[in-house]
Amino acid sequence: MTGPLPRGYDFRSDNVAGVAPAVMAALTAASTGTAPSYGADPWTARLTAQLSALFEREVAVFPLVTGTGANALALAGLVPPWGAVLCHEESHITADECNAPEAFTGGAKLVGLPGAHGKLTPDTVTAALERAGIGIVHHAQPAALSITQATEAGTVYTPDEITALSAAARGFGLSVHMDGARFANAVAHLGCSPADVTWRAGVDMLSLGATKGGAMMAEALVVFDPARAEGLAFRRKRAGHLVSKMRFVSAQVEAWLTDGLWLRLAAHANTQARRLADGLTAAGYPPVHPVEANEVFVPLPDTVLTRLEAAGYLCHRWDGASVRFVTAFDTPPWAVDGAVAAVRG
Repeated sequence: MTGPLPRGYDFRSDNVAGVAPAVMAALTAASTGTAPSYGADPWTARLTAQLSALFEREVAVFPLVTGTGANALALAGLVPPWGAVLCHEESHITADECNAPEAFTGGAKLVGLPGAHGKLTPDTVTAALERAGIGIVHHAQPAALSITQATEAGTVYTPDEITALSAAARGFGLSVHMDGARFANAVAHLGCSPADVTWRAGVDMLSLGATKGGAMMAEALVVFDPARAEGLAFRRKRAGHLVSKMRFVSAQVEAWLTDGLWLRLAAHANTQARRLADGLTAAGYPPVHPVEANEVFVPLPDTVLTRLEAAGYLCHRWDGASVRFVTAFDTPPWAVDGAVAAVRG
């Protein structure tokens, strides 16, 4: 790009981004003519086949419009009302979903565990389960482990890490759920098969997020053993998440996945995050977590943050110690360079 740079950019979240052109085109195409409702449409059928091919096994698929709905429904299918869900203490299900998992499960308890850089470890999970009072009627009974991929700190679990966590959970009879709001960013970073970081590593259900990656509003709950999906159709309807014109949800995810678009978009976001991290590090402000997906956490003095915001570059004041920048599928390089320049002053 030549000439003066545009001024300002919103890095507060990848939710602020628009819709990828291919996804918007798919919505327009799906709007032509009529189609059966409530998921009995060709788009939803194709999406199920597409995800089965992507994950290299037959899966059951539930298209949804919110990540919170996907997480809460998955946990409701895995955990009884007297159960407990082990998760990272900063995970979205425990910090940002307003008791939706508790409501959908009928009262199951979320147990937040610590972990550096947003990650759980097998030792932490095992220690929590050993003191959980399994089999004692006075205690909530652990029933599931929930893993966030990529994590809330922008880090990514490797296949070996997920396998070890799943083994720790299964040793105590727990199922495993994955919150994949940024699953595409994680897979783009790892360069592995989606199967290698899900069911092959012990994951039972995946909340696959497309909204942050370029869709308008589209998520998919993927169940790796279709036999475990029997009650989820009724839970989805009961919860008010059965969309009548489901073809418009399925068409988004189908277009997003076609020809590897989801990974190209995620790789662009990851690349811009790395570019931003390198620029901030060179300016004297290195990130506090490894930058592996599309989030950059960095401590900035108030004077620098004020200057950055005055120049029109917005980020999220995270925890009092750092701010969060999130790059998206369409973040332009000039915006990254402009933010770094504003930090430098």
